[in-house]
Amino acid sequence: MTADETPRTYGTQRTAAARNRVAILEVAHELLAESASASMNEIAKRAGVGAGTLYRHFPTREDLILAVYRHDVQKLVDSVDETLATQPPLAAFTTWFETLASYVRVKHGLGEALHNAAVQNAIDETYAPVVVAVTKLLDACVADGTVRPGLDPADVLLLMGYLWRVGPGEEGVDQGRRLTQIVLDGIRTGRGGKEST
Repeated sequence: MTADETPRTYGTQRTAAARNRVAILEVAHELLAESASASMNEIAKRAGVGAGTLYRHFPTREDLILAVYRHDVQKLVDSVDETLATQPPLAAFTTWFETLASYVRVKHGLGEALHNAAVQNAIDETYAPVVVAVTKLLDACVADGTVRPGLDPADVLLLMGYLWRVGPGEEGVDQGRRLTQIVLDGIRTGRGGKEST
């Protein structure tokens, strides 16, 4: 191998490794959402990688679960502009929070497999980007005239936390939607907010 070929080879290996990592995370998201007991071997097989590759990226099940959570939240944070481009702001706000809740519920459903400190670290790492995303959603709603101005994004994020506490299945989804309507009635302009007085 010549000196010129070496960087190209390493670059190809890095690209393949990054592609494998994303494939593992995407498959793990699907399988863990279906069943908290999905095995590491099952995840590797579905992702089309060997067990050794999986364990090189994620030495423990906990490492994988937390990486899936971080990956999901980052994808969601990155999706704000596209969500706002395809839906009216208030609908985008609701859709975005329902998706966030589904990611958090997957993580909570696997809570016994994780150490509290590790979970807290993952939440802390993703908190600031999530608040930035919520700020963008709220700003769009305020500009659209559907939500009153002056709301603190961190307060709204805390308020929406009920979404990841509702039960699983259709009953939980329905309850989450009812609660969302209560919150939206409280933060809309002309719908019980300060702007309507």
